[in-house]
Amino acid sequence: MSRRPSRPVRLAACALAAGALLTTAACSDGAGGSGAARDAAAERAGTASPAGRAPAAQPTGSPSTGPVLTESGAKAALLTEGDLEGDWNQVQDADKWRDQLLVGEVDVSDFLTAKTDASDCQELLDGLYGEKLLGEPSGPSAVTGFEQGDSRLLDQVADYDRAGLDDRLEWMASLPQKCDQFTATDSGGEKRTVQVTEASVPDVGDAREGLLVTVQGTSDGSPATLSLDVAVVRVGASALAVTGGGLDGDQADAVEQGVRQGTDRLKTVLDGGTPSPQPTPMT
Repeated sequence: MSRRPSRPVRLAACALAAGALLTTAACSDGAGGSGAARDAAAERAGTASPAGRAPAAQPTGSPSTGPVLTESGAKAALLTEGDLEGDWNQVQDADKWRDQLLVGEVDVSDFLTAKTDASDCQELLDGLYGEKLLGEPSGPSAVTGFEQGDSRLLDQVADYDRAGLDDRLEWMASLPQKCDQFTATDSGGEKRTVQVTEASVPDVGDAREGLLVTVQGTSDGSPATLSLDVAVVRVGASALAVTGGGLDGDQADAVEQGVRQGTDRLKTVLDGGTPSPQPTPMT
C-alpha cells in the first residue's frame, strides 16, 4: 500500500511535550485521501444547472434511504481470520481494548495561531482510545479484533446518520493539517509527541478516508512508538473502520487487505446476501 512519507518529527521549542502514541494518516487529494470526503460533499450538494435550463429534479427523502444494516448483518460483515494474511488470531475482547498511550491532555500552547485546532486533536485521541472515531452509530454495530505478536487489528462495522457520517469523513480529512504534530500530557505528567499524517485507502466503497497516527513516549520505562493505521470506508449510510498497528510498527498491508475484504463483505450484506466463508481474491 502506497503512502506519502511521514513528515520528519519537528520538536517545537515552545512545546517539547511529548504527544500521545498514535498514527494518523493525513488526507490528500489522492485516490484514497481527503478527495473522497470532498466527493461525498459534492454528492450531497449536487451540480448547478446550465443557464436557462430548469434544474434537474432532485430525489426526495432522507439521504440515508437505501439498504438498512441489521444487527445480524453487521456481525456477518465483520472480518474473519480467513480474510487476513499472516498469523492474525481473532480475540474475544476487542470491544474492551483501550491503549493507555492514547490518554493525555493536548497541549494547547502548541497551537499558537489556531488554538481551536487543539480541540480537534483532543477529539482524535479520545476517539481512538474509546473506539468512537466516527461518533456514535445511529443503528446496529459490531466489532471484532485480531492479534499478531504485539500488533492488533480492530474491525468495526456500523450504521450511521448519512449526513453526519460524511461530515465525520471531512473532519478526518482536516486532521493532518490541524494536528500535524502536537504534544499530550498524561495524568502522571509524562509528555508524548503525536504526529498525524496521510495514509492512502483503496478505492473502494462510496467514500473513504485514511490516517496514520504515531505516538512517541515510553512503555514500561523505555522509549516506545505506537503506530496506528486508520482506514474508514462508507457504503451507503453504513461504514467500516479498520485500525491496525502497535509497538511493532504500523500494519498498513493488513489494514489495506482488511478494508478491501471488509468492504466486499459489507456490500454483500447490504445487498441481502451472505458473505462467502472464502475471502474474495484481491486484485
